[in-house]
Amino acid sequence: MTGSESAGAEPRARVRRARGAEESLATIVLGFESIVAFLGGLVVYGLKAFPDGIEPWWGIVAGVVVAVLMIATTRVTRYRWGIIVGWALQVVVLLGAFLVPAFAIVAVIFGVMYGYATIKGAALDRRNARLAADPPNRTEEV
Repeated sequence: MTGSESAGAEPRARVRRARGAEESLATIVLGFESIVAFLGGLVVYGLKAFPDGIEPWWGIVAGVVVAVLMIATTRVTRYRWGIIVGWALQVVVLLGAFLVPAFAIVAVIFGVMYGYATIKGAALDRRNARLAADPPNRTEEV
């Protein structure tokens, strides 16, 4: 027991930071997409999709790097630049279609989900902020 704790006192619960809808939804999409990015790296390796002169194992490295960047980006989606980094990662996945054309389908699906998450999430956050600043007057009838 430390000097700041008294006998019988319970430790204080850690208060979580409030997260907006945009941050939450973008984090979910990027988290799931990181799994797909890793698996995509395995596909590049298995198909030996890199041009001659580039070893196939670089596909695994690329998949791991993109997946780790996506996971790291989930920690900064609270900032506008974090959302932009998420968009840049969507472009990276789309560029993978030059190696494996099926990545275009993955890029479109996750790009649409990320776009919806960021655009609709931001709209929900603005609406919630507006309601918090000026709650609607409700009259109760008895």
